[in-house]
Amino acid sequence: MRSRFESLDQEMNSVMGRVLDVNQVVQQLVDGGHPSSDEVRSCQDHLNSRWNRVVELVENKKSQLSSVLKIQNFLLECSEMKEQVREKRRTIEATQSGGSDLGGVLALQRRLSTMEAALVALEPRLVELQQEGETLAAAHPERALEILLPFEEIGHEWDNLKRTLQGCEDTLTVAGRLQQFIQDLDNFLGWLVKTQAAVGSEEVPESLAEAEKLLNVHVALKEEINGYEEDYAKIQAASELLALEDMEVPHLSLQQWLQKLDAGWGKLLQSWDTRRELLVQSHVFHLFLRDVQQCQKLLCKQETTLANAELPDTVEGVTKALKKHKDFTTTLELNLQKVQLVLQAGESLRRQGNLHSDRVAEAMEELRARSEQSRGRAREWAERLQRQRDLERFRGACRELAAWVADRTRMAADPTRDPPPRGAARPWLQHPALLAELAQNREWLRRIEKEGEELVQAKPELSGAVRRQLEELRRCWQELETTSQARSRRLAEAAATERLVRSYADVEARLGRLEEQLENVGSGGGGDLRSVSHQLKRLQTMESQVEEWSKEVGELQAQAAALPAQAAGRDAVGERQSAVGTRIVRLIEPLKERRRILLASKEVHQVSHELEDEVMWVQDRLPLAMLKDHGTNLQTVQQFIKKNQNLRREIQVHRPRVDEVLERAAAVASIRSPEAEAVRGLLERLATMWAELQEKTERRQQALDATYQLEQYYFDVAEVEAWLGEQELLLMNEEKGKDEQSTLHLLKKHLLTEQTIDNYEETIAQLSRQCRALLELGHPQSEQVSRRQSQVDRLYVSLKELVEERKVHLEQQYWLYQLSREVDELEHWIAEKEVVAGSPELGQDFEHVTLLQEKFLEFASETGSVGQERIAAVNQMVDELIDYGHRDAATIAEWKDGVNEAWADLLELMETRAQMLAASHELHKFFNDCKEVLGQIEEKRRRLPELAARDGRSSAGALQRALGAFQHDVELLVAQVRQLQEGAAQLRTLYAGDNAEAIAGREQEVLHAWKELLAACEECRLHVASVAEKIRFVGAVRDLLAWMDGVIHQMGAGEKPRDVSSVELLMNDHQSLKTEMEARAKNVATCLELGKTLILSKSPAADEIKSHMEKLLAKKKEMTEKWDKHWEWLQQMREVHQFAQEAVVADAWLTAQEPLLKSQELGSSVDEVEQLIRRHEAFRKAAAAWEERFSSLRRLTTIEKLKAEQNQQPPTPLLTRKFPGDPAGGAGGAGGGDTPRPEPRVAYVRHELRPERLQPKLDRVQPLATAGGAEEPPVATVTEPVVATKPEEPGEVRPGPVERRRERRERRLERQESSEPEPPRHDGKSGGSKATLADIVEQLQEKEAGGPVPASPRDRDSPARLPAGPEALPERTPRPERPRARDRPKPRRRPRPRDSAQGPGEPRRSRSAPAQGSAPPPPPPPTHTVTHEGFLLRKHELDGAGKKASNRSWVNLYCVLAKGDLGFYKDAKGPAAGATHGGEPLLSLHRATAEVANDYKKKKNVFKLKTGDGSEFLLQAKDEEDMQGWLRALAASAQEHAELARWHQGLLTTSSTDEGLPRRDPDRPRRK
Repeated sequence: MRSRFESLDQEMNSVMGRVLDVNQVVQQLVDGGHPSSDEVRSCQDHLNSRWNRVVELVENKKSQLSSVLKIQNFLLECSEMKEQVREKRRTIEATQSGGSDLGGVLALQRRLSTMEAALVALEPRLVELQQEGETLAAAHPERALEILLPFEEIGHEWDNLKRTLQGCEDTLTVAGRLQQFIQDLDNFLGWLVKTQAAVGSEEVPESLAEAEKLLNVHVALKEEINGYEEDYAKIQAASELLALEDMEVPHLSLQQWLQKLDAGWGKLLQSWDTRRELLVQSHVFHLFLRDVQQCQKLLCKQETTLANAELPDTVEGVTKALKKHKDFTTTLELNLQKVQLVLQAGESLRRQGNLHSDRVAEAMEELRARSEQSRGRAREWAERLQRQRDLERFRGACRELAAWVADRTRMAADPTRDPPPRGAARPWLQHPALLAELAQNREWLRRIEKEGEELVQAKPELSGAVRRQLEELRRCWQELETTSQARSRRLAEAAATERLVRSYADVEARLGRLEEQLENVGSGGGGDLRSVSHQLKRLQTMESQVEEWSKEVGELQAQAAALPAQAAGRDAVGERQSAVGTRIVRLIEPLKERRRILLASKEVHQVSHELEDEVMWVQDRLPLAMLKDHGTNLQTVQQFIKKNQNLRREIQVHRPRVDEVLERAAAVASIRSPEAEAVRGLLERLATMWAELQEKTERRQQALDATYQLEQYYFDVAEVEAWLGEQELLLMNEEKGKDEQSTLHLLKKHLLTEQTIDNYEETIAQLSRQCRALLELGHPQSEQVSRRQSQVDRLYVSLKELVEERKVHLEQQYWLYQLSREVDELEHWIAEKEVVAGSPELGQDFEHVTLLQEKFLEFASETGSVGQERIAAVNQMVDELIDYGHRDAATIAEWKDGVNEAWADLLELMETRAQMLAASHELHKFFNDCKEVLGQIEEKRRRLPELAARDGRSSAGALQRALGAFQHDVELLVAQVRQLQEGAAQLRTLYAGDNAEAIAGREQEVLHAWKELLAACEECRLHVASVAEKIRFVGAVRDLLAWMDGVIHQMGAGEKPRDVSSVELLMNDHQSLKTEMEARAKNVATCLELGKTLILSKSPAADEIKSHMEKLLAKKKEMTEKWDKHWEWLQQMREVHQFAQEAVVADAWLTAQEPLLKSQELGSSVDEVEQLIRRHEAFRKAAAAWEERFSSLRRLTTIEKLKAEQNQQPPTPLLTRKFPGDPAGGAGGAGGGDTPRPEPRVAYVRHELRPERLQPKLDRVQPLATAGGAEEPPVATVTEPVVATKPEEPGEVRPGPVERRRERRERRLERQESSEPEPPRHDGKSGGSKATLADIVEQLQEKEAGGPVPASPRDRDSPARLPAGPEALPERTPRPERPRARDRPKPRRRPRPRDSAQGPGEPRRSRSAPAQGSAPPPPPPPTHTVTHEGFLLRKHELDGAGKKASNRSWVNLYCVLAKGDLGFYKDAKGPAAGATHGGEPLLSLHRATAEVANDYKKKKNVFKLKTGDGSEFLLQAKDEEDMQGWLRALAASAQEHAELARWHQGLLTTSSTDEGLPRRDPDRPRRK
């Protein structure tokens, strides 16, 4: 249809064009006077009317189609929106099934976040749809239901979607928290295991660098531990939160993991402290060793320097040697201070009990001795150098002074009568220097004499030579002084005479030249001023020269008077002096005369020139002062005044100059001379013209001022009259405002005009003052001025009156409009409020009526306050207007009465509405309270089955708390029920009919439900009490069984005892278990009593309670029996270890005594023989003392007796037990077919007594196999100490505790009775071997443990195994090629170092006990731990070795240092996305260096990074602290790379070394 209407529009447009053409033709015909004009006009009207009707029909149809199209589009959009909402809800429901791990949960949360964003985007569309639907429903009421129903369905779907989304979010939040906790716990436990392995390393540093490295690594581990401490606290808090939440978490497994976590954390901190103490002590010790080595090197270097020193034979050599020795002494003192500091450090180490205290003491003694030796040698060498220096210094001084005296004596003896050669210095100029040098060196002679006396006193053997040298020096010195004085007198007289003669000759020559110049000065006269000035300057120069020469002649006369009378040339000097004085006197008078003439001529010429200049200046200014034109208007008058003022200023400035010229000219004119006549004429002319110029100027200024005042007044009066005329025309306008706004605009405009007129009053007053001033001056036009001023005053007064009238009229009009607006608005507002107050709606339910009441109360409060204010404001305004006398006062009073009546009606209507709503609220509130109470009662009844069903899932305390909470909730309902009954009673008095019946029915319904709830609560209370007792019993049984299982596990889970102390420690622990068992016995009895009580009370779970009691009794019996068995086994182990310890000590004593007994030395003298006898006697006494120990070792142990009873064999001590060996003779054994198969033999293996080899080893036994009657000899090879033992036979009967105690008593009696050991029996032909006692003890321990021990691969390959028990051990027969144990020398026992893995409170492991591990675990590989990140400015300088980068501009990047690599990203989100800047690969820091870029001056805080491949980067940090942090992080990461490389290299080296080591021959005897 729409497309059809579009085509119809095109047709209508074409038809409309044709209609317009027809109308145009008709108009032309009518205008042309066509005869059928009327008919044509009627046709035109008919056509136009039909066309208009068609157009109207088309528009109506188009509007109908548009509305239908809008409705259809709206319905289509609603269906699409509903489908879209359903699809999103299905999508959210589908996401609830996933998320079994943290990644899945996070992915689901991201999907939900995306979904929420999509929902937020849909909300505006829903609002638009709602608005569009409301608009369409209002436009089409007949189709309102069809339009609004789809949107209601969309609303329901939207609510369902919101609820589904919220539920999914809650589920994912809980699951995410659980998965995050599990992942954090797993990561933390992995880190804890790795860190424990790193902290537990047993590596001991061997050098300072290694100690520092290990200590730094250990400190880094502590920092890492501190960093993980917050994670540990977070895990603990998260576990507590999970325990409180109702989540499906395996609680028992979680508690086990948390217990492991707590134990591991405590063990980690303890291990770190222990390891740190060891590393700190090692580091301090290696620092001390480094300082000791440095001090020893310094002392050795100083000793070498002193040993190679030689005494010099010159003063310079001795001085240099002393200076060098002084520096050496200073260095020595500094080194000794260093040595003292090192000694103090060593003493501090010894006091602190360092592990290496002995080595510290040795180094201190050696260093102290060498330092004292160096100090003594240095003092001795210094004394020798001092003596040698004094001797050589005296000799050198004597030689030097003698040479100088001889030279100066030759100079003083030079004859003065010989004239010096041309160009040479005169003798009287050289001799003063000689005298000064002689006076200075006199102190030198006295110093040498003093040194000589001191040297004579120090060394008397040299007194003769020293004194002769001193006398010769004194004689030469005296001769030199006499010669010098005589020559000085002669040279002084000759020099003075010669200087005076030459000075007088020079003065005479200059006087002659000056006389010649004086003749030329002033000879030609002065024609003009310039020539006179030049001659005067020349004359002044001559006078100054004559004055200077006179002073010089006076000085020469004084020098001539000082000459001696006998001096040569004295007469010539006198003649020269008189001639010069005469010429100077004759020259002074002509100079004065010449000066007077030149000055007079200069003054006359100067005054004439100045008078002429001043006359010309006055002539130029005089015409300006004599003008008669004063101007015709204000502008021309102002110009003339300005010009005359400039002329007056020039005259004023020039007056001092004119006065000065006149004064000088008067002085010159007083002189009678031809030149003065001309000066007098100029003087008279200048005085006359100057007086005339001043007079004319003053007169013109007065005339111009009077003209200016008159013209200015006329100009101001004209402006004022024009302005007053304009304002009067504006105020005469009668324009009134059409409304309030226009009137207000006119009033504001009028106020501005009034303010302008008021401000203009000052202008009128100023004009009046000007008029009075002109009248006072008596101006010729004073009368005309007075008339103009009176006219202006009248115009201004009339204008003020007109302004006031216009203002009053506009204010009344504005107040009327304002009141009309207020009255209309108030009446309209009252009408709107009446519509609301007259609503008949009283509410459908309690919520509705409450909402209506709240809204109406708010409406009434707001209406009352606002309406009262507005009514009061309107009444006040009306009263004020009437009192003011407004011309429309009657109309204003009618408006007031109408408004007050409308307000009173509104208040009455509001009061009625409030009473009706209050009554409806009371009724609906009662019905709502009944509904709520019934709902609460029903909810409590629904909770009762759930409470009863929690007996299998909750604890007794939880059940009691749940029941107590339920009862508390029920008690709260009592008050509500009572309040409900009271409300019903009140309402029944107010209502009747249907409402009264409804009230009574609701009340009965509530009371019936309440009684049923109370009965059900009592039944539930009894049931919960029974279930709580059962749960408490089951929980107690479960706790006791878990405790018993833990105790049983502790009895057999301990490590095997290695020595007596470890056995005693285990026995103490076992006894503490017994104490704990006794303490728990009361709890067990209480639990059993509770079970019996439940059974007697006929509990439904009686069978389950009986089974729990039986389990508890059985477990208690098992625990008691296990404790007794383990206690007896510990006693046996203590006995065996005591025996093993004593046997090892005895064996060591026998080994130490072997060299004494086997020695063939008998002594070569009596003393040696007596010494050997004494040694043998001491041995016999020691053997007697050891006899009792050997007797105790031969007694039977409890284990031996038990094994003998089990095998029905006589008991044999362990040291004397026999095993059947080979038959006598090898041939008989080979020939007999029924020869019994020999038992395998165990032999001792000799081992070196080193700290790493203190544990004994076992020989591997090869059994004697018989095949076809042939017997193979046994072959013994050294194997690992771990052997395989057979487990106990299942049918073997072990004696009880009573029999064991009886056997122990018999064994003690047998030991007391037996005193002689049974001699051992040896089979000389047997090739058997013996086993160590420690190995026997280890076999017994493994036998008692009842489990086989896995053997090494070589043991698995060999067919032979050790016997399962001590009854199968062969006899102990020594090897024929080795000495017996007691014949071997006893090595010195060194204290075994404590195992670093043991705690501080654990005892030391016995020497005889086997080691717990064959070797310490290898240290963990180093890893990258350094991380750092932040924003930096980067500039890529070099891309490879010597190759500049293509892009060298600065870029702001986010830098991340992790795992030894440096990555550059665009922003902080880049590392998570994994997208580096420009796709660059990560920058490896292997062999990289970082340093401050000192050569880069353009930016601050810039550092340089060079990688291993030659690339170079400039990086700028934000400040100095950030830059230092990056430098430290980069350096640490590069160091980690180096450590990784060294670790891998060490692995390769270690593996290759281990594979290349030769294996030790087991049969080779030990080195003594």
